[in-house]
Amino acid sequence: MNTIVQHLHTVHDRIATAARACDRHPDDVRLLAVSKTKPAADVRSAYAAGQRRFGENYVQEAVDKIAALKTDCPDIRWHLIGPLQSNKSRLVAEAFDWVQSVDRLRIAQRLSAQRPGNMRPLNICLQVNVSAEDNKSGLPLDQVEALALEVSQLPGLCLRGLMTIPEATDNSDKLRTQLLELKQLFDRMAEKYPQMDTLSMGMSNDLELAVACGSTLVRVGTAIFGSRNP
Repeated sequence: MNTIVQHLHTVHDRIATAARACDRHPDDVRLLAVSKTKPAADVRSAYAAGQRRFGENYVQEAVDKIAALKTDCPDIRWHLIGPLQSNKSRLVAEAFDWVQSVDRLRIAQRLSAQRPGNMRPLNICLQVNVSAEDNKSGLPLDQVEALALEVSQLPGLCLRGLMTIPEATDNSDKLRTQLLELKQLFDRMAEKYPQMDTLSMGMSNDLELAVACGSTLVRVGTAIFGSRNP
C-alpha cells in the first residue's frame, strides 16, 4: 500500500470518527482531496484507491492535469477552490464540475454564459468570509443571500452550497463560533433552495471541528498528499 493510499484511509477514519462523535453518519461527510501543486501521478494513486473528488487552486495547472487524466480517470469530479480571475473563467466553465470560490456576481455571470450547452450546469458554492478578514476572499455574511438569489437565476449554474476558509487560529472556541454561524446561514438558505446540499468547511488541521459544526464536505490536501510542492 503506497503512502497516498495509507493517508486516504487515515483521513477517512478521522472523518468517520468525527461524525460518530456528534451522532452523524460518516457517509454524510464527503472528502475532497486537494491536489494543487501535486502531479497527475498522485491523483492517479488516489483515484485507484477510490477517491473521485479532487480540488485545485490554480486554473492553468488544473486544466493541464484534467486533460492528462481525462482518459485514465474519466469520472473524476473536479472542484475549483481557489480565486478565479475573469480572464480564466472560460477555461473553468469548460473544464470543471464545481466552483467553490464564487463571491462576485460578474464571475457567476461569466461562468453561466461560458458553460457549454452540452454540459450539465456548473455546480456553485458561494465563498463566505466568516472571519471578516480584510485580506481574505469571500462575501461578508450579510451579503450572501443577495448574491445567492442572483446566482440561482443563472441558467448555466446550479447553486449547491457555501464554502469558507475560516481564520487561522488556535482558539477553537472562536473557530467554532465562526463555523456555526455559517451553518446557521446554510440551514436557512437550504430551506429556500432545496438543491443546496453542500457546506464546504474543514481542512487537514480542523476537519474534526468542522464535522462537529455541520460540514458536509472537507477539503484535505496535506494530510493526503504531504506538504505542498513549491
